[in-house]
Amino acid sequence: MTDQKNIRNFAIIAHIDHGKSTLADRLIQTCGGLTDREMKEQVLDNMELERERGITIKAQTVRLDYSAKDGSLYQLNLMDTPGHVDFAYEVSRSLAACEGSLLIVDATQGVEAQTLANVYQAIDNDHEIIPVINKIDLPAADVDRVKQQIEDVIGIDASDAIEVSAKTGVGISDLLEAIVTRLPAPKGELDAPLKALLVDSWYDSYLGVVILTRIFEGQMSEKDKLRFINAKAIQDAEQVGVFTPKLVRSKTLKAGEMGYLTCGIKDISETNIGDTITHERNQCSASLKGFKPSVPMVFCSLFPADANDYDKLRDSLGKLALNDASLHYEPENSMALGLGFRCGFLGLLHMEIIQERLSREFDLDLIPTAPSVVYHVYHNDGSRIELYNPADMPDPVYIDHIEEPWIKATILVPDEYLGGLLGLCEERRGIQQNLTYVGNRAMLVYQLPLNEVVFDFYDRLKSISRGYASFDYEFSEYKEDDLVKMSILVNGEPVDALAMIVHRSQAERRGRGMCERLKDLIPRQMFKIAIQAAIGGKVIARETLSAMRKDVTAKCYGGDVSRKRKLLEKQKKGKKKMRQYGNVEIPQTAFIAALKMGDD
Repeated sequence: MTDQKNIRNFAIIAHIDHGKSTLADRLIQTCGGLTDREMKEQVLDNMELERERGITIKAQTVRLDYSAKDGSLYQLNLMDTPGHVDFAYEVSRSLAACEGSLLIVDATQGVEAQTLANVYQAIDNDHEIIPVINKIDLPAADVDRVKQQIEDVIGIDASDAIEVSAKTGVGISDLLEAIVTRLPAPKGELDAPLKALLVDSWYDSYLGVVILTRIFEGQMSEKDKLRFINAKAIQDAEQVGVFTPKLVRSKTLKAGEMGYLTCGIKDISETNIGDTITHERNQCSASLKGFKPSVPMVFCSLFPADANDYDKLRDSLGKLALNDASLHYEPENSMALGLGFRCGFLGLLHMEIIQERLSREFDLDLIPTAPSVVYHVYHNDGSRIELYNPADMPDPVYIDHIEEPWIKATILVPDEYLGGLLGLCEERRGIQQNLTYVGNRAMLVYQLPLNEVVFDFYDRLKSISRGYASFDYEFSEYKEDDLVKMSILVNGEPVDALAMIVHRSQAERRGRGMCERLKDLIPRQMFKIAIQAAIGGKVIARETLSAMRKDVTAKCYGGDVSRKRKLLEKQKKGKKKMRQYGNVEIPQTAFIAALKMGDD
């Protein structure tokens, strides 16, 4: 059993694609966590989606045994964290379970927006930080420039930064020595009452709910009777163990260690992320502070393509929410799409990943609505409602004003692309707050309305900067603005799922774009269809889908023209009558295509 002073708990933090998962691979391989035959690239990215996209979505943990140069045996508990801004909640939970962090910076790219965001989270958690400069084997690597950047932008000493190449394994032994000599050991009394943090949980079809836990004080053994303080539930510990990264049972977990726990829990609501676990008989005096609840920034409704899949969708969302505490959902119904759920996400990538996981892991065919944000609508009498769905907006007569969420965005970009990015931010109603230079890279700080960011801001940012810009944001405040609800009418009938809230100055452009797209997507009928965008009773854009026509004059060979006119007039009257009673079915594929192309 490892002595507590020889335990090191640390997280690997970095911007997207700076080599966190590859470095974790090298550490596992060097410490013999897996044999060469069992090793594969990005071994901790065990979700098919993670491997396909080359990103980390879930933070993963692994325990490694390391023999230091002085002969002592150390237990290293490593957590590989995501880099994307939408998974920042995963990072914050991982950091709460550790005492130190390895800050990975790419030797060719330097400090990026998420590098900053993650470092500040680590500093908030009082972490000891070791800067690690990765990819030194690349021809474009410039180690001295990157060290200078770390000192100038982040403000931490980089003179003794470890230089490694996670791909080739250069410098890994120096890094392991730095981990055991520079990072602090965990503190915690072995004899105190058990105090453990519930860091993460997921559903396993054989074991039920599996809990990832960090023991702060005391010890936890199999057969212990445990109390989950916030959930007010009592459970028996069936299995405790560690990840090496395979699941390995160990009879006991002690203060300072990280591992897993199963209690045969079938009810998902009994495991709250951030809960404190203690013994039923000998309880700890105060619970751990847990995590700040995540605040969803982007909302969209998910409806099953087959109405019979509603219960399956509800159960699937429950299992995903267990594994991802930043996913929020509540039931909703729509005239056009039936029963479904209104879901809250941390960002667009998060939304995309959840939809993809629902279709892959649970075999669901879904119809998502347009992403929107939460607006504050103030009535004339001073009362306020939170508006999640544009279709629920009250009559404008009763509205005093509307507030929308604004974010503070940090963009790092090479200066040759700066002009295009300034243009993009101004076009999206942005307010510039700061512009500084670090070497040949500009750091832009902008206030932006979140509504303008959720559609395609990230894609446009990447295309303007040829992929070199990095983007990070945090919620700033709610501000009043001239916002209106834009309805889409097809054949005079409003379509709930396509309603959106837009700034009055951009309503006409957005309305015209949506009408033009729907004209191409809706199949032609036997009668003319008017596709309109309207604000209240005022139509601001219109397209007309022409009717399919039968040639009623085909059998008239020559003769009097009045005969042809009479037939055409008769057809016209029939079409008019059809249009009056005709019902336009918008196919689901048209809905999805119109919503996906949310912005031009």
